[in-house]
Amino acid sequence: MRFTKMHGAGNDYVYVDARGLERDWPQLARVMSDRHFGVGSDGLILVMGSEKADLRMRMFNADGSEGEMCGNGIRCFAKYAIERGIASPGEGGLSVETLAGIRTVAPIYQGKKVSAARVSMGKPRLEPQDLPVSLDPSMGFLRGPVLKYPLRVQDVRLPSSFVSMGNPHAVTFIDQPVREFPLHNVGPLVERHPMFPRRVNFEIVNADRRDHLTARVWERGSGETMACGTGACAIAVAGRLLGLVGDKVDITLPGGTLTIQWDGKGEVILEGPAAEVFEGDWPEA
Repeated sequence: MRFTKMHGAGNDYVYVDARGLERDWPQLARVMSDRHFGVGSDGLILVMGSEKADLRMRMFNADGSEGEMCGNGIRCFAKYAIERGIASPGEGGLSVETLAGIRTVAPIYQGKKVSAARVSMGKPRLEPQDLPVSLDPSMGFLRGPVLKYPLRVQDVRLPSSFVSMGNPHAVTFIDQPVREFPLHNVGPLVERHPMFPRRVNFEIVNADRRDHLTARVWERGSGETMACGTGACAIAVAGRLLGLVGDKVDITLPGGTLTIQWDGKGEVILEGPAAEVFEGDWPEA
């Protein structure tokens, strides 16, 4: 089975043209994503046909769980499909069906190759049931947006803001430099906290300037990743609602910088790189 490894700001995935194929995709995601015995990735992304859009994207995390949406993954998805002639973008871009809805990806070219893309990520959803998250009613948070909720894991207090970008995010702004935060200890506890029935992606953020933030991400089902597109969008939304940033902000993650625009009302726009690493053949028993 032919595969291609790609990444967006270091958030890497294995891509397979799955049109007409049937496999145990969750199991395949687990074995291919293994960084010692497999290809090595944050997950598996499938290119599939769609009756609603140009193409359909399915995304599986490294643990085999299926994700609703992936902002870095969908940029590389568009590059993969366009450069292989699977689909051509229309006037507004390439329409892609996901579990979070239809998203439009506008490719950015360097010569004849797609080097980056802008993605219309949809409107953020801010009501607790949209995450979903079960809140303690005694805290006074009855409706969204839920900002600086007093989440606590072990002895760590995490004032968290909750944003759904089709998948769930808990965003916490901290004063401690993000590089010093014990994310590998705290991240799994937040991801699987009982208040999140579908688990959650967890972001820690430093507010550097009104036009720049620095962050790290613990991604649901994959652990710490070099970047997270939906996470960057959630960070920008939370930052704007908290009055920390304006309509446009650069967010630097360990793997690179993503640019997010949100006017406080409409869709969130994500822009970032898309790169191909290598191709190969996966042996099938």
